[in-house]
Amino acid sequence: MIVVAGEALIDLVPQGTGALAGLKPALGGGPYNTAVALGRLGSPTAFCSRTSHDAFGEALLDGLRAAGVDVSAVQRGAEPTTLAVATIDGNGSAAYSFYVEGTADRLFAVPEVLPAEVRAVSFGTCSLVLEPGATAYETLLHTAAAQGVFTALDPNVRAGLIPDADAYRARFRGWLPSVSLLKLSEEDALWLGGSPREWLAAGPAAVVITHGGDGLSAFTRDGAVYPVPGEKVDVVDTIGAGDTVNAALLHGLAAQDALSREALLGLGADGWTRLLRFAARAAAITCSRAGAEPPYASEVDAL
Repeated sequence: MIVVAGEALIDLVPQGTGALAGLKPALGGGPYNTAVALGRLGSPTAFCSRTSHDAFGEALLDGLRAAGVDVSAVQRGAEPTTLAVATIDGNGSAAYSFYVEGTADRLFAVPEVLPAEVRAVSFGTCSLVLEPGATAYETLLHTAAAQGVFTALDPNVRAGLIPDADAYRARFRGWLPSVSLLKLSEEDALWLGGSPREWLAAGPAAVVITHGGDGLSAFTRDGAVYPVPGEKVDVVDTIGAGDTVNAALLHGLAAQDALSREALLGLGADGWTRLLRFAARAAAITCSRAGAEPPYASEVDAL
């Protein structure tokens, strides 16, 4: 089982031009989208988070269940659900304004245990910024790694939520010794500073960087680089594309029984190329439709 740890929220997505543009609520949050994508691809998946008892919280749980995701590890609270207002530019890229004060997911507490059958835990996005939950997720990351569990991290930087950029960058570097697979966008890589080689030296066995429509590249600790091109598609928007890549990477590694640091190094050119092309195909499908709507297994060619 793959456990995804992090926030679930509601994206308010514009349906046209203008400041309000008929905002439509959509289920979202980077970790949430990753969990849904994993479930749709057919990976046994559990979500580890804290959601509200309000109508949005109920809808978020319903979305997870519909994707076949186990929600037994989700904590609940009376606080409201986090909201994110999306702005879509002419290329389909999304920017967000967040409403996070006093929301349920910020009060996540470290679970006493993870599911016994856990093979990997995935982390990222707002959950690693907003306290006090951020410290709880950070603790879970270090604990899982210390237990020998495969860990994946997508920082998915939301700069507007980060009051002290230098402190966050230092904290990011502190996570790396506990990370097996680091995935980040080209934009996040530039914002964080450093290079794949520096990050690899700090802990991860592999780093995957996405380049938007130009594809993605994997860097491994043995010095290899494996680039693949993007899949051509008519882009509606890019919401959830990076989260779909997270899910496709984890799903593909699980399918190859490669959820370990040693296995990442042993994939070689053929294994990495097949994995990255699978992730590119899955992300392209998400980009071809509005909102975070990752593909089902039947929509993606086999790994």
